[in-house]
Amino acid sequence: MRVIVVGAGEVGFHLAQRLSEEHQDVVIIESDPERADHAAQQLDVQTIVGNGASLSALEKASVRRASMLLAVTSRDEVNLIACLAAKRLGVEYTVARISNPDYYEHGSVLSSEQMGIDLMVNPERECARETFLLLQNDAFTEVAEFADGRVQLIGLTVKTGAPVAGRTIRDLRAEFSGGYHYVTAAIVRDGVTMIPKADSTIEVGDHIYLLAPTSEVDDIPPLAGYARFDLRRVMIAGGSLEGQYIAELLEAHGVECTVLDRDRRRCIELAEKLTRSLVLHADATDLELLEMEGVSGIDGFVAATGNDETNLLSSLLAKEVGARKVLSLVHKFEYLKLVPAVGISASISPRISTVNAILRRIRRGRVMTVASLSGISAEVIEFEVTHKSRIAGQALRDVDFPKGAVIGTIVRGDEIILPRGEDVLHVGDDVIVFAMPEAIASVGVLFD
Repeated sequence: MRVIVVGAGEVGFHLAQRLSEEHQDVVIIESDPERADHAAQQLDVQTIVGNGASLSALEKASVRRASMLLAVTSRDEVNLIACLAAKRLGVEYTVARISNPDYYEHGSVLSSEQMGIDLMVNPERECARETFLLLQNDAFTEVAEFADGRVQLIGLTVKTGAPVAGRTIRDLRAEFSGGYHYVTAAIVRDGVTMIPKADSTIEVGDHIYLLAPTSEVDDIPPLAGYARFDLRRVMIAGGSLEGQYIAELLEAHGVECTVLDRDRRRCIELAEKLTRSLVLHADATDLELLEMEGVSGIDGFVAATGNDETNLLSSLLAKEVGARKVLSLVHKFEYLKLVPAVGISASISPRISTVNAILRRIRRGRVMTVASLSGISAEVIEFEVTHKSRIAGQALRDVDFPKGAVIGTIVRGDEIILPRGEDVLHVGDDVIVFAMPEAIASVGVLFD
């Protein structure tokens, strides 16, 4: 499939990388020659220097042969025009990254319904939704939903004294099979990701990824050494769009919320929009202020300014003062690895959230949902078993499944099944797979 990606910034680069690893025919259009050159050197893709909204650049990319166009520059107008032009030239599916609410709100004359664009993705709202999920428990470093929210993937680090520490997967399965329902999808130890086997041992300090029914995820953190958690009070540092949308979600769920921002005018705007939150004109990097506002007693602190350095600094201060769960927005991909190293609970990347939202929709047909993880180069993919799927009707033990992948959960109607070797996949099942990049294409073949 030929895919045109407009924009070689971090979102476009990441999307192009994922798609090229799956052997798609990817073309990048980028107006900045240096970015285009960087993409050409790092990725197995064709690059074109030009404006993705111009017909000449689209023609150079052989747009009439493309099945899909992903317009993900930082400029809404360029993304909109690129998608409109691509539609007129016969591209079947178009995606636009859009931040301005005037362009995507329902009923707007510029909404996706009115303009004929197949998907508009708002990075700030996607980021807010992910942040809200992470705030639900102080153990979670990553959270993704599958099966219409009935199954979650969670990432967490094993603490000293945890019941699972020093135990093999086989032993844990035998001991906890009656009361706990989860599958260990991956273990990350010293930066190396392993797909666990029955004799694999979980050690203190391991970062583990688990798949479990959403109704039971709150029972899992105590197994990794964490106390029970109840989200009641949250402080947000930064009145960015992400900060505003996070506060709106917290208000809707009855969570007490305080928002800090340095811009007095923005504080006035937020106070009008957030009727149940306390909005303060203040600097979140002021340690004395944080102590005065009672950060030591809050359940969650979210650094959501537009500056990564400010976010990291205010997060460290909040952690030092005693906030229980500290999250930091990180826009630059290279900063994501800093977050666990400095002791911040978790990071949220608006750009990773955007990539996930797009990947969920562009892999159509047998693929239901996709989550790309910020901590490691892996994806969790929800496939539907169809009558054409090679894996349909086979017992899992008889399937030659790729080494870099594991089936985590089978969803059959209202039933959530933790897979065993004797389980047989039926047509209509949703199967959630954890896969390393090199295994994604091979897994996909089994569901074709």
